Amino acid sequence: MQLGLHALGIGAGADRAVIDAVASSADECGFATLWAGEHVVMVDRSASTYPYSDDGVIAVPAQADWLDPMIALAFAAAASSRINIATGVLLLPEHNPVVVAKQAASLDRLSGGRLTLGVGIGWSKEEFAALGVPFEHRAARTAEYVAAMRTVWRDDVASFGGKFVGFDSIRVNPKPVRGCRIPIMLGGNSDPALQRIASWGDGWYGFNLDDVAAVRECIGKLSRLCGQAGRDRAELRLAVALRSPRESDVEALAELGVDELVVVATPPERADAAAAWVAALADRWLRSCS
Repeated sequence: MQLGLHALGIGAGADRAVIDAVASSADECGFATLWAGEHVVMVDRSASTYPYSDDGVIAVPAQADWLDPMIALAFAAAASSRINIATGVLLLPEHNPVVVAKQAASLDRLSGGRLTLGVGIGWSKEEFAALGVPFEHRAARTAEYVAAMRTVWRDDVASFGGKFVGFDSIRVNPKPVRGCRIPIMLGGNSDPALQRIASWGDGWYGFNLDDVAAVRECIGKLSRLCGQAGRDRAELRLAVALRSPRESDVEALAELGVDELVVVATPPERADAAAAWVAALADRWLRSCS
C-alpha cells in the first residue's frame, strides 16, 4: 500500500517556501501523492452542515489562507520530479468544466502526467450562492461536467450537448499525457457518493473516516454498487484518510483493497523545519506501508 500526504494549500501549507520544501522532501522520502483540497469561499457563520465531522463544522478557520489547489499543486509539481499530485477535492460544480479541463490538462502536461483530479459535489450553500451557482442538482451537474471534460480530453474536435453544459466543434489543447485521460477520483462517504463512484468514477477518496470499520463498510457498499453497475471494483483506485490513523491500521486497510493511506497533517510554519517534519512522517508510516 502507498502513502499519501494531505498537507498543502491551507495555513502554513499555503506558504511558497513551505510548499517547495514539503514537496521536494515528500518526493525524496517516497510518498506516493501530494493532496490539496479546495474552498473558494468560506464564511464566519455557516448554516450548512460539514459532512466530515461529528459536529457538522469544518475545522479550518474561515480567515485561514486557502490556495487554489491547481495553483498550489503546480508549485508542488515544479519542486518535485516523481511524486503524484491530486486535488482532494476540487468542487467541480462550482467551476466551468471546459476551463477546468484546460487547467487540468495543462497541469498534467507540465507535471509529466502526475495529476489525479479528485472532485466533489460540495456542501456549502453559502459558497454556491457567492459564486452564483445553483446548489440544487449539483450531483447531476458534476456527472455531466465530468463527461464533458472527458470528451474535451479525448477528442481533437469536441462536441457535447447536455442540460448544464454544451459546446460544438471546439479544440481544447493540450491533451493529458496518459492516453488523453486524467484519472477522476470522487470524494464523499455517503451512499449517493459511493453510487457516483461505482457509476462513472475512476476511484474513491474517502476523507476523515472514523476507523477501519468505517472503511470496510464503505468498500462493501462500493463493491455491491459496482456489481450492480457491471463494473469490477478492483479497477477503482481507493485512497482513504482516517481521523486518527494508527500504524496497526495499515495491514487491515491493505487487506480491504485500499491502495493509498493518506496522512492529513499540518506542516510547520518555517520552511527550514519542513524536511525533518516530512522525514518523521515517512519514518513513522512508510515502513508500515511497505
